[in-house]
Amino acid sequence: MKIKILFLVLVGIILSSCIGVSSKGIFGTGVSVAFDPRSVGTQIDDSIMQKNLSARIILQNKKYLLSIKSKVLDGRIFITGKVDNPEEKLQITKMAWETKGARSVRNDIKIKEKFNLKQSTKDLLITSQLRTAMIVNQNVKATNYQIDTYKNKIFIYGIALTVDEKEEVLNEAKQISDVEDIVASILLVDNLRVQKN
Repeated sequence: MKIKILFLVLVGIILSSCIGVSSKGIFGTGVSVAFDPRSVGTQIDDSIMQKNLSARIILQNKKYLLSIKSKVLDGRIFITGKVDNPEEKLQITKMAWETKGARSVRNDIKIKEKFNLKQSTKDLLITSQLRTAMIVNQNVKATNYQIDTYKNKIFIYGIALTVDEKEEVLNEAKQISDVEDIVASILLVDNLRVQKN
């Protein structure tokens, strides 16, 4: 019983981070909310949706706390991570669709395999190379993007200010060696429901 209470308190603390006080942007990169092209209302709605979904996923099974990641951009939900079997993947997808305000769900969850240190190191290196290239590139607002790599496959989530910026991000990803595929979920500012004035 004490463990359950302690777990619920821990989840409450994690989910109670203040939106207005925090200097973290959508991806927790320490960027001010002012740099995000979405309206403040949309940012708050997305943050509430993301916290709601994360809480429901963790309450489903505590092991998901570290193994499942979710992002919400303009009501679009993106899920990555690893689960033990296809039924778990399907259940998490259903939970995402049941989130109030969900416009679409993209589920990039993988079924777990044996841990491979060599592959994990290579994935981390690919992510680091792309993140560095985007930071150095003056035509890309790197803080608007989240990058995950799994088995040499790069998943890029974010908001591009222009079509040219989106192309720059994809070109940077294509230049990294050992990348087998690029899955880009990059929204354009012009396609957001509500934008900053």
